[in-house]
Amino acid sequence: MSLSKRIKSISPSPTLAITAKAKQMQAQGIKVIGFGAGEPDFDTPAHIKEAAKAALDKGFTKYTPTSGIKELKEAICKKFKGDNNLDYSPEEVLVSCGAKHSIFNIVLALCDEGDEVIIPSPYWVSYPEMVRVAQGKPVIVETSEKNGFKITPEQLANAITARTKLFVLNSPSNPTGMIYNKEELISLAEVLVGRQVLCISDEIYEKLIYDGIEHVSIASLGSRIKELTIVVNGVSKSYSMTGWRIGYAAGPKEIIQAMSNLQDHSTSNPTSIAQYATVEALQGSQDDLVKMVDEFKKRRDYMVERVNSIKGLSATKPQGAFYCFISIQDLLGKTYESEIIRDSLVLTDLLLTKAFVAVVPGSVFGDGKYLRLSYATSMENIKEGLSRIEEFANKVV
Repeated sequence: MSLSKRIKSISPSPTLAITAKAKQMQAQGIKVIGFGAGEPDFDTPAHIKEAAKAALDKGFTKYTPTSGIKELKEAICKKFKGDNNLDYSPEEVLVSCGAKHSIFNIVLALCDEGDEVIIPSPYWVSYPEMVRVAQGKPVIVETSEKNGFKITPEQLANAITARTKLFVLNSPSNPTGMIYNKEELISLAEVLVGRQVLCISDEIYEKLIYDGIEHVSIASLGSRIKELTIVVNGVSKSYSMTGWRIGYAAGPKEIIQAMSNLQDHSTSNPTSIAQYATVEALQGSQDDLVKMVDEFKKRRDYMVERVNSIKGLSATKPQGAFYCFISIQDLLGKTYESEIIRDSLVLTDLLLTKAFVAVVPGSVFGDGKYLRLSYATSMENIKEGLSRIEEFANKVV
C-alpha cells in the first residue's frame, strides 16, 4: 500500500508513544511514575458536568452550526472582552474540536506549498507537523534559557523571508512554561506589523499563571496587530476538560470563515453537549480553577526546588502552564551502568526502564539538552518520582 507523501512527512506523537510504553509496563505490574501528562489530574468541575447533563435532558444532541452554537460564541466574545480587552463579534469566532484542531484549521486555511511558518524552539510538538501536512516549511528559530526561552525581535526579523506566511506564538509556553511580557510582545508586534506577517497566538494555558504575573494577548496591543492575529484558546487545560474537545479561535472574519468552510468538510460541528458545558465553564463559577492553580503552584515550587538539588539537573522556575523544562546538560556524555547518555532520548529510555519514571525528551520539542516533566500529577507521585530520578542521577559517572 502506498501512503501519501503528506502522511509520510509527519511523525507520530512521541509523547503519546511514551505514555503507551509506560502503560504497558504498568499492565505488567510495574509501578511507573508518569511525568508526561499534558492534562490536569483534576476532575472536570461538577457544575460543568451538570450543564452537560442538562443539555442531554433537554435533547441538545443534534447537529449544531459548524462554527458553534450562538450561546457559546457569545460567551467566548464576552470572555475575550473581560479577560483580554479584545472586541470580537460571533462571526469572528470559530469553535472547533480542541485548540489543536483550531490551529490545524488555521494552518491549512492559510498555508500553500512552500510557505514558511516561523516557530520558536522549544515548541509544542505538533506545530511543525501541522505545517508539514499543509506542505509548508517549518522555520525553527532556537531560543535560549538565558533569554527565558523567548524569541527576540531581532531573531524574528531575521527569520522572515518573502515566503513567510505565519509566526507561531505560544504564551504561556509548552514545554517551558515561560510567558512573554507586554514589552516583549510590543516589540514582536512591531516586527509583524512592519512585515505584514500573520500570527497564531496560542493562549491555551492563559489561566494557569503563577506569582501574580499578567497574561497579555498580543492581539490586544492595537488594531494593526489584531488584524494580523488569530487567537487560539480553549477549555481543556483551564477547566480540566481535555476529553470534551472544545477549542476556539478568533480573528479576521475572512480567515475565520475560511476555517469554518474547511471544518464544514472535515469534522462539522464540535460535540453539541460539550459546547453547552463550555458555556457554563466560561460563565459559571471559577472557584475550581482558582483551587487548581493554587495546587499547581505548590507542586511547581516543590518540583523546581527538588530538581535543582539533584546532581546534574537544573530548572528555571516556569511562570505558567504545568511543566518544568529541565536541563540535563551536565549529564550528557556521562555513563549509567555502561550506557552513555548521548542525548535526551537515551536518558528518557533509561529513566523509564531503570528508574520506572516516564518523562518526555526535550528533543521532541526541538532541544535535546532538556527533559519535560509535568506536575499535573499528585504531590505524592512528584515526591516519589523525583526520589527515583535522584537515585538514578547519583549512579551516573
